[in-house]
Amino acid sequence: MSNSTHNWPKLDFHYLKDTINTVHQWTQMIGKVRLKKMPWINHSWQVTLYVSATGLTTGSMPYKDGVFQIDLDFIDHQLHIIISTGQKVTSALGAETIAGFYNKLMLNLKAVGVEVEIYAVPNELEVAIPFAENTAPCTYHPEGMNTIWQALIKIHNVFTDFRSGFLGKCSPVHFFWGAFDLAVTRFSGRPAPKHPGGAPNMPDDVMQEAYSHEVSSCGFWLGGEQFPHPAFYSYCYPTPEAFSKQQVSPPEAFYSGEMGEFLLTYEVVQQSANPEETLKQFLQSTYNAAAVTGNWDKSLECDLQGLKG
Repeated sequence: MSNSTHNWPKLDFHYLKDTINTVHQWTQMIGKVRLKKMPWINHSWQVTLYVSATGLTTGSMPYKDGVFQIDLDFIDHQLHIIISTGQKVTSALGAETIAGFYNKLMLNLKAVGVEVEIYAVPNELEVAIPFAENTAPCTYHPEGMNTIWQALIKIHNVFTDFRSGFLGKCSPVHFFWGAFDLAVTRFSGRPAPKHPGGAPNMPDDVMQEAYSHEVSSCGFWLGGEQFPHPAFYSYCYPTPEAFSKQQVSPPEAFYSGEMGEFLLTYEVVQQSANPEETLKQFLQSTYNAAAVTGNWDKSLECDLQGLKG
């Protein structure tokens, strides 16, 4: 058995779900700061977070005196706001209320000279309580969140390798705080039919711009009450009728008609003899399903690794 198998942590949704719900709200606030401070980039790429060496980060954002970034540190369990002038403010992550975290974040930003007002209501959630009004008790398990982050690192590295095999337009490997998922998206280069929208608490015109061109997208989602399993997904838009009927790998992967995408549970990958190769099979075979049924240009795929020498 590959040694790497033992480095892919187990993820128990039922144990982790309350921490996931808490951190999801934190990332929404931080992501909304990024939304306000960044110019709009195609398909909302300017709003995303990134897996970092300590947790999740906004990366650099412009402000009047230079750049700043916000980091969620899942090693020391701290929130860092770092400014290019040399200023830094740090506060502890814990089981405070959403309102408490929101107030602390905005005060800390102001303390280092970052002036920003956000739309302080969650997006893409069925129940969207304004952050400042959400005083319900929260849960934060430091060890559990560290485990999630360790899994995200493993997945990020496989997604990054998969991304390298495409010559066409392709997104970064990035973390969307709306649905709380890590994703990477390939584009055929052709315009797509107008998307119908319909995501909860999300403007239709934002969804329509995000899906303005044909995509094959894959990602990792930590699960929800209706599907309480961390899982990998792969879908395409528009979706050819034959897409769902394509054979994909590994054998445990399946198509969900309800969700409109191929799924593979994280547990299957984590318990396989070679998790990296098992996940690569899923990513490549589901992309093939989209490319074949959508008549994508085969020359968009590539292998440039020989250039490394």
